[in-house]
Amino acid sequence: MPSVCFYFEVHQPYRLRPYSFFDMGEKHDYQYDALNGDIMRKIAQKCYLPMNAQLLDMIERREGAFRISFSLTGTVIDQFEQYAPEVLESFQGLARTGCVEFLDETDNHSLACLHRDGEDEFRRQVERHRDRMRDLFGQYPRAFRNTELIYSNSVAQTVRSMGYDVILAEGADKILDWRSPYYVYQPQGCPGMKLLLKSYSLSDDIAFRFCNRDWPAYPLYAETYASWLRDIRGRGDVINLFMDYETFGEHQWAETGIFDFMRALPDEILREPGFDFLTVSEAADRYGAVGELDVPEFISWADNERDLSAWTDNNMQKDAFLALYDCLPEVRRLNDPGINADWELLQSSDHFYYMSTKYASDGDVHKYFSPYKSPYEAYTNYMNILADFRIRVRSMLGR
Repeated sequence: MPSVCFYFEVHQPYRLRPYSFFDMGEKHDYQYDALNGDIMRKIAQKCYLPMNAQLLDMIERREGAFRISFSLTGTVIDQFEQYAPEVLESFQGLARTGCVEFLDETDNHSLACLHRDGEDEFRRQVERHRDRMRDLFGQYPRAFRNTELIYSNSVAQTVRSMGYDVILAEGADKILDWRSPYYVYQPQGCPGMKLLLKSYSLSDDIAFRFCNRDWPAYPLYAETYASWLRDIRGRGDVINLFMDYETFGEHQWAETGIFDFMRALPDEILREPGFDFLTVSEAADRYGAVGELDVPEFISWADNERDLSAWTDNNMQKDAFLALYDCLPEVRRLNDPGINADWELLQSSDHFYYMSTKYASDGDVHKYFSPYKSPYEAYTNYMNILADFRIRVRSMLGR
C-alpha cells in the first residue's frame, strides 16, 4: 500500500516600495513596510493561524498517525518575526509534536543556483537556513527543497555534497517519460540520495482546481479524493502531495470548504488498511530507489512548461538577473550588514516572476500574484532600486 506525503511550502515575499529615478541617492529603504505588514497579518488570520491550529488538532487526535512536512523560507520567517510572531510560535508548536518535519532551502528563496558563479552564494544561503531550522525548531534537516522546486542533476549533486540525503522535485512528464511519480528515485551521480517527485495532477486538484465550478469533479469531497489515492494501490510506493501552504484560506478561501476537506481527508485515507502518512524523510527511509533519474536540464513546479521560463523567459528578466548577480563580488568584498540585508531582499525569485510577459492561464497566475500593474512596471521599479543599490555599494568601496 502506498504512503501519503504532504509537503507545504510557506513563503511570502517582501514587496518593494514604488521607487522612481528621482529617489536614487536619496532613499535607500526598499521594503514597502506598510503593505508587507498588512499582507502578512491578513494571511496570518486567513491561513497560517487557523490551518496550523487545525493541523495540530489533526495530529493530536490521531496520536501521531498524521504526519506532514514543511519548508519555511527565511523571507517568511523574517516577516513572522516582524509582523506576526504568534504565527512562528504556532509552527514551533507543530514542531514539538514530533510529527512535523522541516526541510531546508535557500534562505532568500533565490535563484542563486542558476547563476554561473552562484554556487558559493547558494551554499551560503542554504547553510544560513539550516542554522535557522536548528535554532527555531530544534531540527537538523536531512531533506532539501530548492526554490520553486527548481531541480537538475547539478543541483542534486551540490546538495548531496552539503550532506543532504533527500531532495524534492516536480514529477514532470518530460523527465519521467514512462516512469511513475509514485516511486522513490536516485538522482544521477548521487549514490545514497533519494529523490521524491511531486504528483502534480493530484496536488493541483487541491491547490488549483478545488474551487473551480467548471471542473467536472467540483465540488470535491474528501471521500472522492481518497478514492483516487486508493486507485494507485499496487502502482507505486508513495504519493507526494506538494503545494503552497497558502492554498488553505488564502488561494482557496475558507468559504470554499477547503478547511473542512482537509480536516476530513486523513480519516478517509486511513480507513483503507495499509495506507499511512509519512514525512518526506520517513518515506525516503522506508522505500528503496527503483532507479536513477537523469535530469540534465532545469525543471521546476511553475507554469505549464515546468521549466525556468517563469523567471528567465524574456529580456527584462534576463537583464535584471544578470544585473543583480553582477553586484555579487562587490557585495561580498564589502560585507556590510545593511548592504547584505538589502542584497538578500533583492534576490527573491518573486521579483523576476512579476516581470513575466506570459499570457493565457500562466499569465493569469502571474498577474494574480503580482502587486504591479504590468511586468514592465515591475522591471522598471526593480531596476531603479538595483541602480541605487549598486551606487551605494560602489560608494562604500570608494569607487
